[in-house]
Amino acid sequence: MRKIKRAIISLSNKQNLISILKILKKYKIEIISSGGTYKEIRKLKYKCTEISDYTKFSEILDGRVKTLHPKIHAGILSKRKNKKHIKQLLVNKFEEIDLVIVNFYPFEEALKKSKNHSKIIENIDVGGPTMVRAAAKNYNFVTVITKIDQYPKLIDELNFSKGSTSLKFRQEMSEAAFFETAYYDSLISEYFNTLSLNKFPTRKILYGNLIEKLRYGENPHQLGALYSKEKNLNIKQLSGKQLSYNNYNDIFSAIAIAKSLPKNTGTVIVKHANPCGVSINKDKIKSFKQALNCDPISAFGGIVCCNFKINKKLATELDKTFFEVIIGNKIDKEAIKILKKRKNLRIIDALGSNIKDTQSVISNFGNFLIQTNDDSFFSKRNFKIVSKTKPDKKTFNSLLFAFNVCRYVKSNAIVLANDTSTVGIGSGQPSRLDSCKIAIKKMKKFQKSENSSKIIAASDAFFPFVDGIETLVNSGVSAVIQPSGSIRDKEIIKFANQTKTILIFSKTRHFRH
Repeated sequence: MRKIKRAIISLSNKQNLISILKILKKYKIEIISSGGTYKEIRKLKYKCTEISDYTKFSEILDGRVKTLHPKIHAGILSKRKNKKHIKQLLVNKFEEIDLVIVNFYPFEEALKKSKNHSKIIENIDVGGPTMVRAAAKNYNFVTVITKIDQYPKLIDELNFSKGSTSLKFRQEMSEAAFFETAYYDSLISEYFNTLSLNKFPTRKILYGNLIEKLRYGENPHQLGALYSKEKNLNIKQLSGKQLSYNNYNDIFSAIAIAKSLPKNTGTVIVKHANPCGVSINKDKIKSFKQALNCDPISAFGGIVCCNFKINKKLATELDKTFFEVIIGNKIDKEAIKILKKRKNLRIIDALGSNIKDTQSVISNFGNFLIQTNDDSFFSKRNFKIVSKTKPDKKTFNSLLFAFNVCRYVKSNAIVLANDTSTVGIGSGQPSRLDSCKIAIKKMKKFQKSENSSKIIAASDAFFPFVDGIETLVNSGVSAVIQPSGSIRDKEIIKFANQTKTILIFSKTRHFRH
């Protein structure tokens, strides 16, 4: 056990400070502080020595230099059992500091509130992290507190040990302190990378806040947790059991697709992170039904996401199918009442969702691949009509819709659509021809034959052989959109012209693995 005689306190967030002052007073622990924290302590009528009085050195450079003094850091870093250290403290008339309570300048908040570079820079804390690192390094003798939610633990520890702390407690707080400094530095690093447009720096830091420890990972024998760059996801779970690893994976996929569709019109049904039905329609009921009709069997036990409000009428329709998760941009009270009848159904309001990122990460055996997200908006300039038969506006828009959906489908991906609703999706096959056959099979199983003349197809990459597009056209597809780049592009164009098929080439490929 180590008795605490002297503490230094420097806080940006002074919430619950009074609880700390009370316990320090109880065990007659001397307090050193500076700036706003010193003023707040004095305002609360507690004894405190200002740092400039303690060090006999005034703050300079507009407060940039105040705690960066040998008397402070020697007091924190000295080894209490080292005779040389003890002697040097005595010679210099320095005293030991046993407790460091610090939280940092609000750099993260400054990033959200301001675009002013100078203001952001001034919110980079120097003295605070320096004291924290020193205390964390010297945890054998010094206790460091970096978060407000650690205050109750400190109070319990001091009360239990009558003004002392255990090595176990100090080590635990040290570990948490290095988490804080690492996270803080990663935010600063990311800011400068963003400023310089350096997407791939020499050293890459992945950081995040623990949102939730999950019941398990993808399978019950795997551990899982959810982290976010934000403090929370800004999605509200209104009902149902705890979300799983697989639920979250599907939710992120569903919301990403829904956000790519026109507002207040789009419905997405996802299973195993793959869309199995997507539709755009101003009529909310039709939007859902058309998405469901694409593949009602795969939709069973899946996730449905609407980028519009879910009302009572729509909830009644949703309730007819078993879903694991239902997501809406707001959900009426009457709708919640209907959906809540399914006890385990997760109901989520994603109106305030901030699910977004500029990069995707895949981890493999201690290595990780990073790439920018495939989320650019399409424009007509990205496409070239290469067939003699030209599409009308409706057909062109249908092709764009299918191509947009295609980039969210696991490769090799084929999407069949009628107007702005998917009618067949083939995904995740090593052979593009097999993906074509699966999409066709699903279409024939679930769609009415009278609509076959209106079917268009999208492919996430080029057809390496004519057999893929031939299979589609023979099944009734009248228009195809695909990326160019195959050595057989001319053969593909020739086949399209022979069969009077509309063919559009894209400049971009959309693999998704």
